[in-house]
Amino acid sequence: MLDYYIHISISFSGRPHTILYNILSWRDSSRLNDNKLNHNATVHSCNCEQRRAACLKNPKASCQIASSVLVKTVCFMRSLPSFSHLPSGDQVALLRDCWVPLFVLGLAQEKIEFEVTDAPDSSMLRQILLGQGQTEKEAEERRPQPTLAQVHKLKSCLHRLWNLDLSPKEYAYLKGAILFNPDVQALRALPFIEGLQWEAQRALQGVVLLLHPEDTGRFSRILLAASAIQTVSHNLVTELFFKPLIGNADLFDLLREMLFVQHDNR
Repeated sequence: MLDYYIHISISFSGRPHTILYNILSWRDSSRLNDNKLNHNATVHSCNCEQRRAACLKNPKASCQIASSVLVKTVCFMRSLPSFSHLPSGDQVALLRDCWVPLFVLGLAQEKIEFEVTDAPDSSMLRQILLGQGQTEKEAEERRPQPTLAQVHKLKSCLHRLWNLDLSPKEYAYLKGAILFNPDVQALRALPFIEGLQWEAQRALQGVVLLLHPEDTGRFSRILLAASAIQTVSHNLVTELFFKPLIGNADLFDLLREMLFVQHDNR
């Protein structure tokens, strides 16, 4: 069995107090299941509505849940000897490439639902009028807001995974196949990473055949779902789930700090 198939059990009380830990971790993580939000998906046929900016309807509860999933995502990566033994530059490159799809897999695995609403002051005319009076610094700090179309795409990815009803082993091996992506640029340990992805995919296929011997198309559908989640925008995830907590701070810098500070404090 691959070294990365590990049951992740999060215990926040023993974690070092990194910046990301202080921002994202929650002492009352047991409230995770109690704060799941029900969402009734609405299909918007009008393109102008699809471009409207969206925000979380209940940001406090939804950001708390998302933060817990993100911490578990980093802990999953950190727990893998095959990942932690890579050159630090490769670890950073893989983290940058895969944290969003792994986060989406975490949302799907824990069956997290969330509800959105129109963002305040999101009309295009208001943005144009306000934009004329912005300073250069304000313009640089203003990042694109999530749109209803982007949120709908994310929810479609989640429902696709839920329809597959993946087992814990299938999720674990799928995460490994996504994490060890040899297509990331400038990897020093490229042959090793290629081998890890091949091993993960082979293990995933073996589990699928074992659990669903009659479903010959299941493995292909899992790979298609994995491909879909890798198109989810980094900006969407950051702005929707984490900007209410961290403001204009660089989330990737905080993730990188958490990854390596945790390594140093083992």
